[in-house]
Amino acid sequence: MTAHVLIIDDDHELCELLRLDLAQRDYAIETCTNADEAMAALSARAFDAVLTDLNLPGMGGIDLCERIVSNRPGVPVVVMTAFGSMETAVAAIRAGAYDFVTKPVDLNLLHLVLDRAVQNGRLQEQVRFLSDAVERMEHFGELIGASPAMQQLFDQLTRVAATDASVLITGENGTGKELVARALHKRGERRGGPFVAINCAAVPENLLESELFGHARGAFTDAKAERKGLFAQADGGTLLLDEIGDLPLGLQPKLLRALEERSIRPVGGNESIEFDARIVASTNADLQAEVAEGRFREDLFFRINVIQLDVPPLRSRGTDILLLAAHFLRQFASRAGKEVTGLSQPVAEKLLAYHWPGNVRELRNAIERAVALTRHDKITVEDLPERIRAYRSSELVLGGDDPAELATLEQVEKRYIQHVLRATSGNKTSAARVLGLDRKTLYRKLERYGLSDR
Repeated sequence: MTAHVLIIDDDHELCELLRLDLAQRDYAIETCTNADEAMAALSARAFDAVLTDLNLPGMGGIDLCERIVSNRPGVPVVVMTAFGSMETAVAAIRAGAYDFVTKPVDLNLLHLVLDRAVQNGRLQEQVRFLSDAVERMEHFGELIGASPAMQQLFDQLTRVAATDASVLITGENGTGKELVARALHKRGERRGGPFVAINCAAVPENLLESELFGHARGAFTDAKAERKGLFAQADGGTLLLDEIGDLPLGLQPKLLRALEERSIRPVGGNESIEFDARIVASTNADLQAEVAEGRFREDLFFRINVIQLDVPPLRSRGTDILLLAAHFLRQFASRAGKEVTGLSQPVAEKLLAYHWPGNVRELRNAIERAVALTRHDKITVEDLPERIRAYRSSELVLGGDDPAELATLEQVEKRYIQHVLRATSGNKTSAARVLGLDRKTLYRKLERYGLSDR
């Protein structure tokens, strides 16, 4: 986007020089020679940044900076000061200036400072907009998001909700797979029925069959009474089989039979019980790889995977991160009775830069912690967890001509494999396809680079 910058200096030649130079970098420039003209221009038009000299006729640059910051808080001000006048530059920063450059102006440095100032101003505006937009943002049940990835998911959910087909929801831990299942239930024709969920990884194997199918009285030592299983409890509604990739291999044929026949037989029972529930399964595992390794039945995989919905990781959702942060902030501030109104701009930068391995769950916890600890009306960087404050991107920059700075082929390959795995949400089958490798070769490389347990 073209950035609109107002330049204020009584030196006409300098104004023209800067205008011509910045115009080549796709800046739209307007110039003024004094503070009164500048304030009139700011009242009439929107600018992305202001570049002003400190020595102006009439109102001085410090006073002008204070007025702009007060009247146009979203417009960053960069000041120009004579070389060596550090006291004046510090005074300008205290007056609210974003940054300063010294005269004679280094154009390369000016480009860098203005680019950052414009980016900073736009990010502040986005933070304010997202804070105000929490009430009117895009919802699908309890799901929140305006990114293209989430809009695509909402569109799929709308179409899938109208059917009764089995659904497999895939995605990393913390992305909100259960919220997707609940949204599917609430938008479907079974919304008047129960929503029942079980985490297949959380129930001991010897109890899981009884949890799912129920048991008859006396079926085992502690079975003192008949118990209805979750399939029967979900009759007329939806049953979520969470983390189905951890379902014990010995129980998988029984689950397949139940899904095929739409009936179950309680442990120790003699008669089958019919059920009428929509089956939704979810997993963070690569089930195709599990099938190939013999840990998950292929016929069961195809039975539960009639329709697959992929929940995107938080790092691929762009400014949804700030949208969700504003939502959680309002939620926790209200719960704690604290007057916390928003995020500071440096916090927004940190949240957008972080890679979020724990996804939405990690973001929610980070904001809850920040609200609890902050002493200000806005969350500051000091309120964030250390891992977010200290995060530095590990992306390799391949440019440059200095042999000492160039990466080895192994480093490049390792980073690219990591990048592809992140882009495919850890799905090794998809990653191998993108990389042009067979699965065994990819596994060997993961083992070699110490990535096999990630």
